[in-house]
Amino acid sequence: MSVVSLKKIGENKFECPVCNSALEYNSGGAVRIVNGQVDYENTKPRYICYSCNKFYRELLDSGFYDVFDLEEELRKPKTKRVVKKTGDLAPMILKKDADGTCECPRCGERMNYIEADAVRIVNGVPDFSNTVAHFACDSCNSVYRRIASTEYFQWNEK
Repeated sequence: MSVVSLKKIGENKFECPVCNSALEYNSGGAVRIVNGQVDYENTKPRYICYSCNKFYRELLDSGFYDVFDLEEELRKPKTKRVVKKTGDLAPMILKKDADGTCECPRCGERMNYIEADAVRIVNGVPDFSNTVAHFACDSCNSVYRRIASTEYFQWNEK
């Protein structure tokens, strides 16, 4: 992913193509000296995603953006997310986005929708864990399974 098109979410606001959070506009700064050489890269405007630690710079007013890793000194320290206790989670309606993800009710990270699959044999033992469609969060290791034939999902052990 070296050149991307950014999705507009408002007037002069764009959405990160990786994590869907709002990008912060930075108009650029002064020329700086890096390793004894003049660095003009800092003067160009860019859109920054502090969640992914990436920034996007437009290519010659084309509407397409180059993707770069954010410099270490500009990265914001990651805040520790509060993970809710499983007992505090009531049954809820979960809907997947177009990319097959939704927000985890427990930790707030993006979780994937896992389609139903056939029974698999793992080490000679049948594995029924993915025979029913469900949501799974890799961040807090939560799984949400549908309650009977309703629209509601409930936290479940893996």
